[in-house]
Amino acid sequence: MASRSTQILEAAARVIARRGVRGLRVEELAAEAGVSTALIYYHFKDRNGILLKTLEFINDRAERYTTERDPDAPPLGPREELERTLLLELQDTTEVRENSSAWGELRASAVFDDVLREDLTRATLVWVQEIAALLGRVRPMAPAVALAGAAERLTALLEGLSMRWLSGTLQISHARTLMSEGIDAEIERLGRS
Repeated sequence: MASRSTQILEAAARVIARRGVRGLRVEELAAEAGVSTALIYYHFKDRNGILLKTLEFINDRAERYTTERDPDAPPLGPREELERTLLLELQDTTEVRENSSAWGELRASAVFDDVLREDLTRATLVWVQEIAALLGRVRPMAPAVALAGAAERLTALLEGLSMRWLSGTLQISHARTLMSEGIDAEIERLGRS
C-alpha cells in the first residue's frame, strides 16, 4: 500500500511541476502513476487530499536530498553545513527542479486555498526553524529573534531565486552565487547582534 501511495505522490509532483495545480486532473494523475482513478480516491479521498499529501511528500523529499551525506565524508563546519543545505535546493537535477516547481505551484495556490495555506504555513515554519538552528550553530551567541529573522530572509531569498531560475530569468550559477552572498550577509549581520 505504501509503495502505491508513494508512486501516486511521485506522479502528482511530476504533474504539478509540469502543468501546475490547476492543471492537475485525477485522470491524468492516474495515467501518470499507472493506477486507476479509484485507487487514487481510495488513498487520498479527494483532490484536496492529493494536494496536501503531495505538499508533505515534496517537503520530505527536499529534506532528504538536503540532509543526506556520505557517511565517509569528513564532517562539515557549521557555516559549510548551512551553505550546503541551502545550495542543495539550487541543483539542476530532475528531482530538485520538480520539487521546486511543485513547491512554487502549491505556494501560489495557497493564496486561494485556506486548507492548503495552513499546511504550507506549517511546512514553511519547520523549514525556517531548521535554518535558524543551523544559523545558531554558526552564531551561537545571536538572539533567537535575530536567528529567526535571518532564517526567514534566507528561505524567502532561496524561494525567489529558485523561481527565477526555474522561469529562466536567472542562471543557476548566478542564483547560487547570490544565495552564498545572502548567507554571508546574514551571518555578518548576526555577528553584530
